[in-house]
Amino acid sequence: MKKQKILIIEDNDDIRESTAEILELADFEVFEAANGKIGVEMANANLPDLILCDIMMPELDGYGVLYLLNKNPLTTAIPFIFLTAKAERMDMRKGMEMGADDYLVKPFDDIELLNAIESRLNKKAKVEQFYSKSIDKLTHLAAGNSGIKELDKMILERKVRSIKKKQIIYYEGDTVSGIYLVLSGKVKTIKLSEDGRELLTGMYGPDEYFGIPALLLNEPYTETAEALEDTTVCQLPKEMMEELLHRYPDVARQFIHILSNNLLEKEEQLLQLAYHSVRKRMAEVLVRLCKQEKQEGLISLRISRDNLAAMAGMATETVSRILSDFKDEGIIDRRGSQIGILDQPKLQQMKN
Repeated sequence: MKKQKILIIEDNDDIRESTAEILELADFEVFEAANGKIGVEMANANLPDLILCDIMMPELDGYGVLYLLNKNPLTTAIPFIFLTAKAERMDMRKGMEMGADDYLVKPFDDIELLNAIESRLNKKAKVEQFYSKSIDKLTHLAAGNSGIKELDKMILERKVRSIKKKQIIYYEGDTVSGIYLVLSGKVKTIKLSEDGRELLTGMYGPDEYFGIPALLLNEPYTETAEALEDTTVCQLPKEMMEELLHRYPDVARQFIHILSNNLLEKEEQLLQLAYHSVRKRMAEVLVRLCKQEKQEGLISLRISRDNLAAMAGMATETVSRILSDFKDEGIIDRRGSQIGILDQPKLQQMKN
């Protein structure tokens, strides 16, 4: 069996050599780079199965390494783990938002290192399973086009990103880099008012796309996208999507159809905010969430009061009061952030 290749990019000789020794004992083929510039060159030349990279380095830091590797189609899908002595949350968050798969805080022991590597390599082995949904989806979109094999190849080359709960995928005002397809989990899009209040403008589950308007308008993202739970997404880059939409009119029409449905939902949301009572607005939010679950029988929703408040356009205290009323009326069952829907028809028929 062919050995799996790991590239270590670390400017500290002792750490780099001791890490390499551990990995060689674990039967990996190891490549070493003493700085970021050499690391990028070695990654392009050897195409390792996984990369361990320090953040603070001369020549080119870890963020620069990750940025350059993500720009190359041959290296963008390689699992990437940051090695850092900086345990501050913002440093870790920046790396994860740029597309890093994990991080290890130095000093780490042998077990931590090997567990992190094994976890990432196992996830890489399951990438095909995640991509099966996206390929099926895009196969349906591009049905009848002669370039479907090329389209499948383009999708398979994209990297699956694992997004932690509450992690930001992009911020309002960021330059559009493409659209995203949810493979598992949930993502919400939000807008903030001048006084800091949050309005939830969309919620997306498996097989759903977000970020489409910014791509079609070629303008910055108008909303902030955040993971509601641990989520995996696939980013379809702007350049790839522009070529796809240009070459396959059926795909362009399908994305316009998706966008039109999203606009109709937002128009309905605005109507509810303007004219419906708080009870009816909350009922409609719960019904909308039920439809997204696509479950049979008793539906259980896991969502925070803050997110319900953002969806319904009301204070969290009002959300708590209405949910208590609904529970007393036998419409829902509630345990913490878990809401069981006992009487969906009553929610649908809620009077204004």
